[in-house]
Amino acid sequence: MVKKKKQGSIRGKVLLSIVPVVVVLVLVLVAISTIISRRRLGDMAKDQLNSSITNQTDNIEAWMDENLTFFSTAKSTIEQLKPDAAGLQVLLDTYYDSNTAAPEGLYVATSTGGFYTATGSTHTESNPTDTQWYKQGLTRVNMDYGTAYQDADGRYVISASGILNDASGEIKVISADVSLDQISIIVNSGVKMDEASSFLVDTADNTILAHRDASKVGTDLSADSSAFMAGVAQKVAERDYNQTTIAENLVSFSEISGTEWLLISYVPTAVVYKSVTQLTTILVVAGLAAILLLVIIIMVMTNRLFKPLTAITQNITDMSAGDFTIDITADSNDEIGLMGSKVREFVESMRGMLASINSESEKLMEQSENSDEVSKTMFDASSSQAQAMEGLNNTVNQLSVAVTEIAENATTLAMVVSDTRDNSDKASESMRETVEISKKGREDMEQLGIAMEGIQNANQILAESIDKVGAASEEITSIVGMISEISSQTNLLSLNASIEAARAGEAGRGFAVVASEIGNLANNSSQSAQDIANLIQQIRNLIEDVVQQANASAKSIEENSDLIHQAIATFDQIYQNIELSNERLAAVVDNISTVSDVATSVAAISEEQAASADEILETSRNMVEHANNITQSSQDVADNSHELADTSQTLADHVSQFKI
Repeated sequence: MVKKKKQGSIRGKVLLSIVPVVVVLVLVLVAISTIISRRRLGDMAKDQLNSSITNQTDNIEAWMDENLTFFSTAKSTIEQLKPDAAGLQVLLDTYYDSNTAAPEGLYVATSTGGFYTATGSTHTESNPTDTQWYKQGLTRVNMDYGTAYQDADGRYVISASGILNDASGEIKVISADVSLDQISIIVNSGVKMDEASSFLVDTADNTILAHRDASKVGTDLSADSSAFMAGVAQKVAERDYNQTTIAENLVSFSEISGTEWLLISYVPTAVVYKSVTQLTTILVVAGLAAILLLVIIIMVMTNRLFKPLTAITQNITDMSAGDFTIDITADSNDEIGLMGSKVREFVESMRGMLASINSESEKLMEQSENSDEVSKTMFDASSSQAQAMEGLNNTVNQLSVAVTEIAENATTLAMVVSDTRDNSDKASESMRETVEISKKGREDMEQLGIAMEGIQNANQILAESIDKVGAASEEITSIVGMISEISSQTNLLSLNASIEAARAGEAGRGFAVVASEIGNLANNSSQSAQDIANLIQQIRNLIEDVVQQANASAKSIEENSDLIHQAIATFDQIYQNIELSNERLAAVVDNISTVSDVATSVAAISEEQAASADEILETSRNMVEHANNITQSSQDVADNSHELADTSQTLADHVSQFKI
């Protein structure tokens, strides 16, 4: 079952397609405007903050340069006048209260611990050579600012000091203290940017010299644990003075020339982007209003555009229900009007088509009834013909089976005769081979007899040679006996010589050695003769064994020679019988060849008859199949006639559902 889809409207789809696009476009425009405005305002704030801190830096440097010029002028005047102690006091009194930045005036310290100051000054030093300003002044010929420090009253001051060369021959340092109050005023009030702040840090020891919060003046920059001050301390430690953002504050750095001071100005980013936030709010409100207005405009336009489509949709719905009596109007000259006119043409075309189908279906019904009657007649005739052909097919089939059996038997006979002929040919061939083998065996037996006679003669010669070896061994035994007797006599002679040498004493000692060696030689010869005698005895024993075996072999050869001669006579008789069998087998082979030719002819004739029977059977089967096809076609025609009648009725019923 097909699930029915939920009905929707084109207008709704158009709205769902256009409205989100419009919303996204408006939001994108608002976002782009916000980003551009934020970037522009950020750049403006950075430029403004840089301008403010530059102005503050210039003011601080100008103020310090102005005071330093005053102090340098006073120092030059004193050095030119070269006053004594009284004159120096007069000059210090003259410059007292001449500069508001240095209310205590100028003062001078000597290397011997002397200290000169203006009469009206309250500045005192118990050990001036240990002070910071004195030590810094010793390193400078011209006056310059040193490191800020806290005076006896707890105020942070900075001293401008330098060596005073008054030609007195004593090392003197002239100095003046400048209060940082004026610098604090410049730092705190010189910011040109709204809600921005500044503070001054001495990078030599990270001491805060000026700050809007008086409690932080004099404290270490890294002692403040806030995220902002910690970020500033890290930048100062890294000597990274580029403009950056720290803890949501836009920060700028500026070094004070001639000092190790660093001016830091900052403004919260929320203040910088405050106008951007307001602008974003205005843009969002304006965007929402624009979206609402666009949605209303789109809805009005879609209502006007799709109103004609509603009437066309209703007409199409009526047509789908089978009502073609509708009247379609197309007043507009746009695509929707063209659609209406085409639908009207389609309705008129469908009216004519349905009327034509209705008339044709009635004619088709009449023709299907006539076809049904003709198909019934054809079916009866084809059924009778199919039964007759089936009987003929059975008869031909039986004939084909009988002929096939005859052909198979004849073929079997031909195959048996052929096999017999082959076997007889093989037997004849085997018989011929047997004749040749028996003939060769007879010749081999004759050769064997000749060889046995040769072996017998060789055995006789061997026996004679063995007798000669025995005689030679007897002679060797006699010789060995003689050697044994000679060695015995030599041994006896050696013994006599040893006795005579012993009688001769020291003179016969050499002869005794020779006699001893002759005795050893005689013993060795006697032992060798005995060994030779033993070996000859063993050889004589072996020769006797060989003689016995040779005699036995000769006797066996004589017996085998008699058997071989008998075997030769037997082979002659076998050879004659095999030749006679070969002649008779050749006659059998000739007779079998004649039978094979006859069986082959019978098998060929039977195969031709079987092939003809198969062709007749195949023709009969084709005729039966054609008869069955005709019967089936008649049945199909009848069935199609019924289906055609039913289809005509169904078509008429369907057409009757339409209103034209």
